[in-house]
Amino acid sequence: MIVKIFEGREGHIQQKGDDCLPLSCNNDSLAGAVSQRACVYSGARVVLNPLTDALHLVHGPIGCAAYTWDIRGASSSGPDLYRNSFSTDMKELDVVFGGEKKLAAALRELADRFHPPAIFVYSTCIVGIIGDDLGTVCKKAAEELGIPVLPVKSEGFRGNKNEGYKAACNALFELIGTRDYTPKSRYSINLLGEYNVAGDVWSVKPFFEEMGIEVVATLTGDARVAEIQRAHAARLNLVQCSGSMTYLAKKMEEKYAIPYKRISFFGLQDMASALRTAAEFFDSPEMKEKAEEIIVRETARVTPRIERHHARVSGKKAAIYMGGAAKAVSLVRAFQEMGMDVVIIGTQTGDRDDYEKIAYIVKDGTVIIDDANPLELKELLIKQGADLLVAGVKERFLAYKLGIAFCDFNHDRTISFEGFDGMVNFAREVDITINSPVWQLPVKRESPIAGRSDLTISAGVEDVIQEPCHS
Repeated sequence: MIVKIFEGREGHIQQKGDDCLPLSCNNDSLAGAVSQRACVYSGARVVLNPLTDALHLVHGPIGCAAYTWDIRGASSSGPDLYRNSFSTDMKELDVVFGGEKKLAAALRELADRFHPPAIFVYSTCIVGIIGDDLGTVCKKAAEELGIPVLPVKSEGFRGNKNEGYKAACNALFELIGTRDYTPKSRYSINLLGEYNVAGDVWSVKPFFEEMGIEVVATLTGDARVAEIQRAHAARLNLVQCSGSMTYLAKKMEEKYAIPYKRISFFGLQDMASALRTAAEFFDSPEMKEKAEEIIVRETARVTPRIERHHARVSGKKAAIYMGGAAKAVSLVRAFQEMGMDVVIIGTQTGDRDDYEKIAYIVKDGTVIIDDANPLELKELLIKQGADLLVAGVKERFLAYKLGIAFCDFNHDRTISFEGFDGMVNFAREVDITINSPVWQLPVKRESPIAGRSDLTISAGVEDVIQEPCHS
């Protein structure tokens, strides 16, 4: 094995060139390994939270609501009700006697105060344990209040973050098709798995409109409940975050006969491919011509700005650890555009098909890791000599402690990375963080406690014998 690992983690780490992939992917996390995965409820919340005019009510202890408050850096062009986090604040007596009456009262009060077009009610671990009938309470509330009240069954013990995505998609599916709509253009799409982090969708949507395509709904960045309700009217679904939204795309294809295509809006190559994918689907010569015009124009406009940063980061080594595989694949291509080598790539929720795609595009020697824990990440970053870690906020301080540059690519960021201008922003961010003067400062690694040197990184990590791969 490449680094020291916990027993039971043997099949989660491989190196390109070993002729095999992480065989244990998409399993439950190893108990005690401090996986970077989030809980089911968190997965549901990150998908639904960007719905800007909906009300989000957490049925559970206050800590669950606090954990996911403002969980997405998703921007809104209008309503901001989504920026609040409401909770039934269950106490010990609610656990003993049940919280259904408290939930019903909370729904009536919130509907009276905020008049939302829809309410999402999230069940947390304790709700599943005590057996509150979330579905019945929500159904009665919907009849009483005259608005959709949608249960999001996201008890933590039901599985990992992927189960949270499914719970969110099931709730969205209940909304879709409940409002009549006829698109203004004969070319219409939905953008699935686009959450408008730092205003990303505002950098992408105008290009489709310039091509003559109407974006009926964005699920769920800067979206309104009414847009979700009419999403069944679109002719094509473009799926950006495949990990969170492929499940919903398949359900819509089955019920409404809307095909879907997986795309990405990150990086010049992927952004161009997304525009071409839409144009090819509608098979319009005029649209294809317009797409190529946009690609040539925008690429010529941003390339000189990207090249200024390219010269300063070319040859550097990057490590990638993402929640979903789609973003990880896009990052590999983006780093290739910048002349950088990817030496580590991992995801929290990737499946075997995802890792096959990853293995195809990375170089020999690249470490591919599934559901990593901090111990493994630390050792891999040192062993592979990474200059930069691109990940989510949970991995930030691990990189800083090792003296490695960090770039936040997750939902906490405040800078748009999608579209043509987004690639300029990303190149600038990578350049600034890798070439920051702070990395030239001496690092004191000795612990102040009794002269111990606990902070010193061990260079002699024993390798664990790796089991042979089996297909």
